[in-house]
Amino acid sequence: MAAITLNGFSLTLDHLVDIARRRRKVTLAASAARRMEQARAFIQRLLEEDRPVYGVNTGFGKLSSVRIDPQERVALQYNLIRSHAVGVGDPLPEDVVRAAMVLRANLLARGHSGVRPQVVQLLLEFLNRGITPIVPSRGSVGASGDLAPLAHIALALIGEGMVQVHGGPPLPSRVVMNAEGLSPLELEPKEGLALINGTSVSTAVLALALHDLLTLVEQADVVAAMSFEAVGGVRTEFHPLIGEVRPYEGSMAVHRVLWSLTEGSRLLETPLRVQDPYSLRCVPQIHGAIRDLLAYALRVVETELNAVSDNPLVFPEEERVLSGGNFHGQPIAFAADAVSLAATSLAVISERRTNRLMDPSFSGLPPFLIQDSGLHSGLMMVQVTQAALVGEMQARAHPHSVQNVSTSGDQEDVVPMAVSAALNAREQVESAYRVLAMELFTAFQALHLRGPDNAAPPIRRVYAELADRFKPVTEDRPLFGEIKEAEELLRSGRFCLERVFGEK
Repeated sequence: MAAITLNGFSLTLDHLVDIARRRRKVTLAASAARRMEQARAFIQRLLEEDRPVYGVNTGFGKLSSVRIDPQERVALQYNLIRSHAVGVGDPLPEDVVRAAMVLRANLLARGHSGVRPQVVQLLLEFLNRGITPIVPSRGSVGASGDLAPLAHIALALIGEGMVQVHGGPPLPSRVVMNAEGLSPLELEPKEGLALINGTSVSTAVLALALHDLLTLVEQADVVAAMSFEAVGGVRTEFHPLIGEVRPYEGSMAVHRVLWSLTEGSRLLETPLRVQDPYSLRCVPQIHGAIRDLLAYALRVVETELNAVSDNPLVFPEEERVLSGGNFHGQPIAFAADAVSLAATSLAVISERRTNRLMDPSFSGLPPFLIQDSGLHSGLMMVQVTQAALVGEMQARAHPHSVQNVSTSGDQEDVVPMAVSAALNAREQVESAYRVLAMELFTAFQALHLRGPDNAAPPIRRVYAELADRFKPVTEDRPLFGEIKEAEELLRSGRFCLERVFGEK
């Protein structure tokens, strides 16, 4: 793949995923380097004039009124990074750290942080060589940005932290840099602050989680349609006219998708009921609302990918340095809580559909989808495991964005808990994948019993692909391996709509 060029304005979610997970190379645009040099020259001029600039020749936070002597301004930047590298807990996943590095580089490339292009170039060298700082996952409240985790990234750049190379064991950063022929970054005034101030870590966690959930949500319509076929639902509940008179974008889209997915089904020609329970009848309304909620979260992420969340901000054309609050992670925290709620709702309705597949009084299929039930338990524990996961997800769905613990001598007295919100969202998405994978396998078993040859053509194609991988359950056997494989299929996007409809 061709390298992605960072200019501060055009980074997309797909670009971020490519760099973070697929190790796509990345470069700095020449136009961005020129902007950075212009802003750096303005900072140098302010220093020569000895005008007070927060974090450049003053202390930080509660200590912002303390002026720093000229001979100590470089030491101030090193001290900032060292003092803020106090993260604890398990390390962040490699893809998250790489994404955070991309976001930090793209932010600095905008030219409003007053740092040299060399700072971004070293970040990109780390990315392109597969050098990833070890970053503890806990320690940020998302107020002045993600200070602690970003400080651990900065610590590696100055040769004092720990890194891993292509996912290998932790090694001292200086050892790896020496082996790679790289020199540790020699900080200049403002550069330590610019490396750690902003929302890069919380945005990285959220962006990757959102990308994964968007992939799952589209496939959830296919899984729901498969379950619907297996229980002989009332197809007219998906008629697009129903969505058009309550015109939410998500609901209308899901009505159209489900109507198309079930077109041509002979299993639905004679419904078993007059109307279905909500977990089946209201899929367009619930999956649609989830889509709408994620559209909001996507707008936040797409904005933040190319936003400047540093402080203070340098505007050389206006000859101004402005101190504000762009580092505050409230938008990220809200969006992360939205992702958590969306993932939970997707899992809740999935578990209820799975339960309906198991119930012979509703589905007309054998109890727990196994012949000779009693001797065999069939898929009983699949739904039990779903219930365990859904219970955990419901407990974790409480919003993080409204939590507040004042910090920094009450200078940072309203904090959003953006990193914890984003990490929670990531965990919720992981669980949602597992719940939907269990429904997918259960629907496969149920459709086997119902008769897949009479299903709608798109559902027959999905069933056929699953049948190439899985054997129907005719007697009790361990199913954890097949559930894991179903999860991996969903993670790959195998049943996204374009693929399902495109293989006619």
